[in-house]
Amino acid sequence: MTAQTTLRALVVEDDNSWQQILSEILSDCGLEVDVASSVDEASLILKAQPHRLAVVDLSLSPNDHNNYDGLRVLDAVRRLDPNCRTILLTGFATVELAVTALTDYGAFTFLRKESFHRSQFRDIVYRILVSPPNLTTPQPASGTTASSSAVKGQSTPAPRKLPNEKALVVEDDAGWRSILEELLSDAGFQVRTCAGFGDALGYLRREKFTLAVIDLSLSNSLDNSNQDGYQLLDTTRTEGIPSIVVSGTAETEEIQRVYSEYSISAYIEKQAFDRAAFRRVVEETRLTHQSLSELSALTDREREVLDLLAQGLTNKEIAEKLFITTNTVKRHLKAVFEKLDVHTRSGATAKVAGG
Repeated sequence: MTAQTTLRALVVEDDNSWQQILSEILSDCGLEVDVASSVDEASLILKAQPHRLAVVDLSLSPNDHNNYDGLRVLDAVRRLDPNCRTILLTGFATVELAVTALTDYGAFTFLRKESFHRSQFRDIVYRILVSPPNLTTPQPASGTTASSSAVKGQSTPAPRKLPNEKALVVEDDAGWRSILEELLSDAGFQVRTCAGFGDALGYLRREKFTLAVIDLSLSNSLDNSNQDGYQLLDTTRTEGIPSIVVSGTAETEEIQRVYSEYSISAYIEKQAFDRAAFRRVVEETRLTHQSLSELSALTDREREVLDLLAQGLTNKEIAEKLFITTNTVKRHLKAVFEKLDVHTRSGATAKVAGG
């Protein structure tokens, strides 16, 4: 292979052991590897020659866990070598930093050191090698605005944790899988994660889920011809599991089709992913599902009484409508209130509106 056709990789890591591990794997994948341990060294190497991919540690200071020079390296790659794909590798990144790296700094994926697997890393490298280079240069990250909020960790309301709620995450990208798992765990869900159709279908057969978050394309191909995500949506729809799509597919017609054919709760584009918006969608989906579950616990007669109550009828009017006594109406309403966990007529009416 001539020098002109040799693909290069850059490892930006201040730990010698990790430098050796990453360099070894990248070399085995046929790449010429350059190594840097600081932002300045990385910038000089990026200016010297182009690279196909860069693996960047978040913290480039061994004694400072508040060091986020890796984000500065990601920004330098965007500016100096826009066709280079980046992988963020870290031992302690928060979900906010992970989302920032993926959305604001254009990282290809995000990996945690504590769960690092050589085979998984090698698969990601091959995915990058077979993918086309970036054809456009993203806008630079806006100073420190995007990263500073992530680094400081803006406070968020404590999640409302409910028992026995399980969420299934089906996503073939390890970085996104980690982000979604952490957000759902913070929301109080017991989370199952998987990367492919087979594992996901197995979980759906064995366990009961109250929410599914599914990527549409679950293959290593870069087109959207893979239908595994769609088949899983068909399964969750059949089983009555509320589903949220988080996908890189952003075509308007396709989004409309998915809403129409699979009755999903929400469709979130990865390019515009926002943590707060995701949390809101999850909570809205959860509340809607809870209302539907509560209403399904009512008997046919109780539901009839509730529907008439929601129309504004009095107990006497409900009794006349259903040809029953007012005492029977009261008894049904007592059962309805208990099953819906409400104490007033307006509270029961709100449950009907929510369901």
